[in-house]
Amino acid sequence: MLFSAPDPLITIYGSSQLSVCNLPAMRTVSGLLTLTLFIPCAVAQSPAPSTPPQKLPTVHQRVEVTTTRLPEDPAEDPAPIEVFTGDELSARGARDFRTALSAAIGLEIAPGGDSGPASSVPDFWGLKEFDAFLLVVDGVPWGGAFNPALTTLDLNDIERIEVLRGPAPVTFGATSFVGVVHVVHKGVETPGRTLTIRGGSYGSGGGSFSTPIPLGGDWASRLSIDGDRLGFADDRTEYRRGHALWRVGKKPVQENRIWFNADVNWLDQNPASPRVREGKTLSPNNPVDANYNPQGAFLDDHRFTGMVGFDRKVGGALWSTTGSVSHSRPDLFRGFVTTLDDEVEENARGLKQKIHLTDVYVDSHLSWKLPRSVTFLAGADYLHGTGTAQGADFPYHVTIDGSPVQVAKPDVLDVTINDHRDFFGPYTSVEWRPLDRLRFDAGVRLNITHENRKDADPGQGTSTEFGQTSVRAAGSVGAIFTAWQQNQDSLNLYVNYRDTFKPAAIDFGIGENEGGGEGQSTILKPETSRSVEGGIKGRFWDRRVEWEASGFFMDFANLVVPTETGTRTNAGDEHFKGFETGASVFLPHDLMARATYTYHDARFVDFVFDFGDGNGLTQLAGKRLEMSANHLASASLFYTPIRGFLGGVSMNYTGGRFLNKRNSAPAEGFATVDLSAGYRTPRWELRVDARNLGDRRDPVAESELGDAQYYLMTSRRVEGSFSVHF
Repeated sequence: MLFSAPDPLITIYGSSQLSVCNLPAMRTVSGLLTLTLFIPCAVAQSPAPSTPPQKLPTVHQRVEVTTTRLPEDPAEDPAPIEVFTGDELSARGARDFRTALSAAIGLEIAPGGDSGPASSVPDFWGLKEFDAFLLVVDGVPWGGAFNPALTTLDLNDIERIEVLRGPAPVTFGATSFVGVVHVVHKGVETPGRTLTIRGGSYGSGGGSFSTPIPLGGDWASRLSIDGDRLGFADDRTEYRRGHALWRVGKKPVQENRIWFNADVNWLDQNPASPRVREGKTLSPNNPVDANYNPQGAFLDDHRFTGMVGFDRKVGGALWSTTGSVSHSRPDLFRGFVTTLDDEVEENARGLKQKIHLTDVYVDSHLSWKLPRSVTFLAGADYLHGTGTAQGADFPYHVTIDGSPVQVAKPDVLDVTINDHRDFFGPYTSVEWRPLDRLRFDAGVRLNITHENRKDADPGQGTSTEFGQTSVRAAGSVGAIFTAWQQNQDSLNLYVNYRDTFKPAAIDFGIGENEGGGEGQSTILKPETSRSVEGGIKGRFWDRRVEWEASGFFMDFANLVVPTETGTRTNAGDEHFKGFETGASVFLPHDLMARATYTYHDARFVDFVFDFGDGNGLTQLAGKRLEMSANHLASASLFYTPIRGFLGGVSMNYTGGRFLNKRNSAPAEGFATVDLSAGYRTPRWELRVDARNLGDRRDPVAESELGDAQYYLMTSRRVEGSFSVHF
């Protein structure tokens, strides 16, 4: 497994093996069906029992490992963390990142973004930055030393998703400031097979299949495969994805385990164009679904990840080790309009680029259960990333209505970027319970990071090389006190302090400035933050109701932001504060309800910025961060019996925000509504899911590549699916 997990975890979930694996894409649904029909025959010698839909779990059946790498009840951790089980995600019909976490407290997810229609841009604590949070898949940072690999995230065959709000400075080190999302797939011992076929709006369709594959002896494995094509209302916009996950594990004996995973993802995207802002509003001359990319534009990413790990008893300690190697090959050909004027001969800028990314991750730690109710953890991890990019940019002409335009691809990709990153950190943490109702947590990590980068642009006659080494401690301390307890119900008060450090992200974009890359003359300063948080966690009515409320303050330094010319810079000092609350109710008769409300206030404290308009430097102190909404809210109600009609409704509200740093371009709040309906039996399920019924097309994410340009909420879509368990 991917973390230190004693036997109680098996009791809670029936699965302690975490794993991921992907195979090259099934280009068509027919190809997927051929494979799904073959595999059951190959393993039919000892058919596994079916796994029909389960009732939604009550909160006491949930466990998380994100905060300490050890399995814990989220209600007993002095940090705000939620757990969404695979059964709940299935009840919601969730297959994408936004839908899966639509009920999470304080989290807003914009679909799409610069990384393509298969990606998304999360907002934690009022900071909407693609690289500000950490994505973890089965215990491994997904995207490694670079950016979260959201486009290759697969949500098929999920056991649970853990969502931590705020930094994780000890367990995952210099990788996250505002949140961690940990996706955990089902283990190798999960029985039964599931086949799903789906189809919907804009020619979308696909399928998925999961099955155990017996290996004999003490070994077991599970294979999950899926393929999809999703179309969109935007002109010439779609993506095609194939994915496979093979998990292999040895049955645990006295907490000794060993496992192997392989994950292959094959993604081909045809990207949309963001919509242009002119002055205070989005330009009426820019049609909503216009696509200014060259004809045949693509954003492709083919990724392979291999993982291995073990848990072993060593004296009185449990020794856990995880290792992974990942290689991906993003390949892109795209463009952005630079002015909405048909009379300008070259009113758009294109980019052709090939990138190779390799990540290596190793974590090893020991955990002890000591006398006097003390749990001690000590270990170290190492994260290495190597990225190479070759590219070229070029001007071209588009018409404002977005008519397809043929553009010749550059013959020579002579602008190069080579970046090597190494993150190493020994860490230790302790959990102490001096009283049954009182728990203290503390942890510290020494971050040692090094980055070396070389950029070259023969056309400009430039070549630069620079490096940066940083050594900085990070840590956290927290406490939680049970103020009231009766049988299984309780009311807990908690507080924590977290100090975090993170080297500046790199996105390998070819800039317009001399030297290529991101245009800066040196590696940007590392980002740092200090946060304080306190809150309440309550469980009532025999743990059928879970309620949480918290408030936080965070001081941030050197936030990396895009400039008007497409380069990136450090943004001085910022201050974040907010209040977040939510309740979950697991009612009798298979009813589940959730509701959340969030207030965020994210502002610049000291940041002088040049907008390139000839007016010189502008002090942005007191201005709100662009695209950061003050208010977020959500509500949902789902009825999911084991047999019979099922259905649900959910609403997400995103409040008013500003589209620019000057706060002169306001955007009104908006709400999206989703509906689900269907029928299920223990053997099969038929359902229809409708997203964004009101067809809202509000701006939800700012492009870091196109100046004053914004991606819109995806249009209304309807999808039908049929699943069978056997």
